[in-house]
Amino acid sequence: MARSFHELSTREILALAISLEEEDGRIYADFADRLRSDYPASANALLKMQEEESTHRHRLLDLYREKFGDHIPLIRRQDVKGFVERRPLWLAKMLTVSQVWRDVEVMELETRRFYEAAAQHSTDAGVRQLLGDLAHEEAKHSELAEELENEQITSGVRSSEETTRRRVFVLQVVQPGLAGLMDGSVSTLAPLFAAAFATKNSWDAFLVGLAASIGAGISMGFAEALSDDGALSGRGHPWVRGGVCGLMTTLGGIGHTLPYLIHDFTTATAVAGGVVAVELALIAWIRHHFMDTPLLSAVFQVVLGGVLVFITGILIGSA
Repeated sequence: MARSFHELSTREILALAISLEEEDGRIYADFADRLRSDYPASANALLKMQEEESTHRHRLLDLYREKFGDHIPLIRRQDVKGFVERRPLWLAKMLTVSQVWRDVEVMELETRRFYEAAAQHSTDAGVRQLLGDLAHEEAKHSELAEELENEQITSGVRSSEETTRRRVFVLQVVQPGLAGLMDGSVSTLAPLFAAAFATKNSWDAFLVGLAASIGAGISMGFAEALSDDGALSGRGHPWVRGGVCGLMTTLGGIGHTLPYLIHDFTTATAVAGGVVAVELALIAWIRHHFMDTPLLSAVFQVVLGGVLVFITGILIGSA
């Protein structure tokens, strides 16, 4: 069971402080390792902060040995009440620069508060002085992180990193998602409206559209996942891409299928037609915004293809 901070002795507080500095240093090193390939400037800044944590740990170790000898009891943050629970870094599949700096800010704030409380709690003058000094230095760490971030912005490094982040996001999320949305929105039009105009029954059309949407989602998801392992292209984990693509494919088809839950066939078809127009406009905007396709060109390509498939479904269903 976790103990209250106020129950800890000076020896236990120092042991805990040593453990915290070691853990924080390891986390900064892990952050730097995860960011090194795409965000080298941020990785270097994190390594500097790791060195600072290592210096703090050595100062704490020296004082501990002077006061209590060589044996240090293993006391971790989870053994003491009041610390924020941290999600293991290795479980995070995707990690952005902004995420990292938010986590760093929280870590530094928590450590500073710990040192401030520990300094007030301690009755040993030497321990109290060191803990107070470390609290002051942890406060300066937050300023250092902000300064490093400002330097990156001023020098253009952060702009470069944001460009890289956007490229990674486009490769790993937007491209497979857009491919799925286009396929789901366009390829399901023909079977849905063919069934609708052939049966003039909203429920039958809904079932056909639902089957087409889910089937297309499964097919596109597996096709995307098996097309590229991402090792060379940088497109990320294949099954994540496949999941994004499959989900967006299904959503693209479901959008104009749901109106056929309306019992009146004419009303349902009118609403479905409106949804199709919104879907095609959204796809054109995504192509323009993320893929740098000229807006008029994107609209022409997407709308023309969608309208042709839409008309095909109606003609076949009305035959």
